[in-house]
Amino acid sequence: MKIPDLVREAFESVLDVIAPLRARSARTKGRTSAHIPLLPTEHALLGERITTLMDYREPEVQDLIRALKYDRSAHAARLAAELLAEYLREEIASLKLFSARPVFLAPIPLHKSRERERGFNQIEIVLERVPQAFKDGTAATFAPRMLARTRATPTQTKLARKARIQNVEGAFEVRDKRLVAGAHIFLIDDITTTGATLVSAGRALAKLGAEVSLIALARA
Repeated sequence: MKIPDLVREAFESVLDVIAPLRARSARTKGRTSAHIPLLPTEHALLGERITTLMDYREPEVQDLIRALKYDRSAHAARLAAELLAEYLREEIASLKLFSARPVFLAPIPLHKSRERERGFNQIEIVLERVPQAFKDGTAATFAPRMLARTRATPTQTKLARKARIQNVEGAFEVRDKRLVAGAHIFLIDDITTTGATLVSAGRALAKLGAEVSLIALARA
């Protein structure tokens, strides 16, 4: 573990002691990844394949996602990173048997105004905690700024299905086009419903010659 990671973990441990935990975060803090069932499931959404890793109907999964998204729970981020790495380990190993493409892990970005308001991107803090080999190029390279969200869109949670699709259409832009061409990119979000956000972002990458795997921790 690198020194910045150690400093961050120490800081988060202090925060966990001095800040009162919400009930969902307190329950999650008492769990390990073994308590949360990993159930990779493929969905056909909007003509694309999206893999979700957990069943949101499970109370442990609801606690995990909500603690991560709304409480910025460091423990939830670590658990999600462990579960994500468990899935990616086999996927990337299989991929590298048949392809020499560079592999990247990219989070779905928030618009800069939303990230400034919230203070963090929940899936980015998960990816910061995956094993180093998934970040430094050994197995994959972490690319937190591969995509930009070019316009602020209303939150998807309050929109109907058709409005969700229209809401994020054309909302993503690739920052480094040279990096994308010929790469395999695992594009990752915390939770998906219609798949609109992942599909829109994935198509921006695919247009530039990337092979894209769409992944969400859970599906609501």
